[in-house]
Amino acid sequence: MEIEDVIALHGDYLLKVAYLYVKNEATAEDIVQDVFIAFYQKKGQFKQESSLRTYLVKMTVNRSHDYLRSWKSKRLTLFEKITGKTTYLTPEKEVLIKSSKRELVEALFTLAVQYREVLILFYFEDMSTVEIAKFVICPEATVRTRLQRARKQLALTIGDYDWEVLRHDSI
Repeated sequence: MEIEDVIALHGDYLLKVAYLYVKNEATAEDIVQDVFIAFYQKKGQFKQESSLRTYLVKMTVNRSHDYLRSWKSKRLTLFEKITGKTTYLTPEKEVLIKSSKRELVEALFTLAVQYREVLILFYFEDMSTVEIAKFVICPEATVRTRLQRARKQLALTIGDYDWEVLRHDSI
């Protein structure tokens, strides 16, 4: 597969993943660009033990972690609109839902990376705790503990939140 095909197939998804970690569109683009350059330079090292997408996501997550360790995270606002999937809502209800989701995303960005990561993977990527444990290389019990602690920290910031609303929804 040519690098152009890999970029076309996985670029947007990797950009979302990087953005969820670094909270800055330009930085996320730089990280994804670095991932593709590294993949192109070392594509012979890809042993196809997992899917290409999984391999690239892991590279993106690692680069994002590297960025977060080397620089202090900047407080930036979320630029993308957060929309609900239902069309029968009144405009007033839509504004309230968007406001609530925006508040959630801002609160989510205040969490430590280890807590934010499990919440994102669980609620936004629909991964199970077993899959998350394999992905972040830690015991499943640790993932469940991190999920519980992350929810508690968010509850202190935004109060009770219906977490199942986030399942199958995008930010």
